[in-house]
Amino acid sequence: MQVILEEKSRLVLTHKDRLLRFGAELIFALCEAKQIEVVLINKGDEASFEEELAQDVLEIITMFSASLYGSRSKKNKKLIEAAKVLIDHDN
Repeated sequence: MQVILEEKSRLVLTHKDRLLRFGAELIFALCEAKQIEVVLINKGDEASFEEELAQDVLEIITMFSASLYGSRSKKNKKLIEAAKVLIDHDN
């Protein structure tokens, strides 16, 4: 939000999704309200509303599944620590 707070005149992005995973339109609307130009260098193919919605849902599912089942989850860290303790205890 430095762009809006520091009254910059232009926001340059390589891709639309580099700003936020989803909901970039909100930031674009804020920029428009503050008269900040948004420049997208690589626009790519324009996706339909349904395609964008499907992509947003997939990204949300990916984020939640990564937090639930990923190597960074607290449950997995506890299991790994418990396994290390058992292995060290057996040796």
